Amino acid sequence: MRIDGILLENFRNYRREEIRFHPQCNVICGENAQGKTNLLEAMVYLACGKSPRTRSDRELIRLEQDGFLLEGTIFSRDRSFISRIEAWGGRRKRITINKVPAKTASELSGVLNTIFFSPEDLQLIREGPIQRRRFLDASLCQLRPRYAAALAEYTRLHEHKTRILRDCAERPDLIATLPDFNLRMAETGAVLIHYRSRFVQRLARHAAAAYGECSGGREELSVSYQTVKTVTDPLADERVLLMQLVEHQRAHHYAEISSRQCLSGPHKDELEVLLDGLSAKSFASQGQTRTAALSLKLAAREIHRELLGEYPVLLLDDVLSELDPRRQEFVLNRVGGGQIFITCCEEDRLHTLLRGNVYRVRSGGVSLEKEG
Repeated sequence: MRIDGILLENFRNYRREEIRFHPQCNVICGENAQGKTNLLEAMVYLACGKSPRTRSDRELIRLEQDGFLLEGTIFSRDRSFISRIEAWGGRRKRITINKVPAKTASELSGVLNTIFFSPEDLQLIREGPIQRRRFLDASLCQLRPRYAAALAEYTRLHEHKTRILRDCAERPDLIATLPDFNLRMAETGAVLIHYRSRFVQRLARHAAAAYGECSGGREELSVSYQTVKTVTDPLADERVLLMQLVEHQRAHHYAEISSRQCLSGPHKDELEVLLDGLSAKSFASQGQTRTAALSLKLAAREIHRELLGEYPVLLLDDVLSELDPRRQEFVLNRVGGGQIFITCCEEDRLHTLLRGNVYRVRSGGVSLEKEG
């Protein structure tokens, strides 16, 4: 899987740029605030139809413009694709794949998958559960279209139920609508737990191996999936999960009405990370948390390869500059076999370790400095 080329029009600080890429390694260098991260953001957008940095498409539109265009030339699953996205402020975006309109943005993940890693992700372990759920969701939405659809519906149902609970004191009649929302949330929640549990099972194996390699086998990383208490086995059949979620909802019915909060469901799931049996969030050093975060991201990349038969495109946004030389070498030794994009301010060290194209970004303009 690779991105052979990209066209950007009025995306972030890019007026119009058309770029061809190396099939293996692409180093994107330049000073800060020139557009390096924006370029990687465009690649993520071509994979899922949304940005990893903002929820609003309006923020992606170049100043004083009405919309933006992205077009990617992609080779995936032994075929060539052209994915094209036109987004306009306040209007539904138009997505085509090989000139055929896509019904939903999730169809983009059937063409391109990416693993995006930024300096903020180095704190993935220290952040709250929502950040680790987003990590799970980002991978699973690309891998499993059914998961993406279930997540979108569950999110919508959760928002509606939250409004009902918030307003039911003034409008008691709203309580009568809760059973319908609860049942559908349990049905879609069972789908989320089904896929999350199986993903984390694979993640635990790959992340432990990666961490052991980086630490020289001196420490042991373990990862586990935590969901609602009535779910005794997250790997159970979806019908069992559904019944157990319904039971959890019943047990929390009055507490939800009293607190005016939705207390039951996989929107509170956690990805627990332990180092030698202790909570990494609470006890790990800065170096250990960074190694653990790296291990999770690289493990997700391996899962994509296992399930799809090819590596996703790896996007490393100024991550190496945040790491010590040992961890830099660990990352670079593990990124072979697929296409990689690395942004940096100074490319000297990367020149000695990687072979590929080097690009210079200045004020939203991209030039090829070295062809590998």
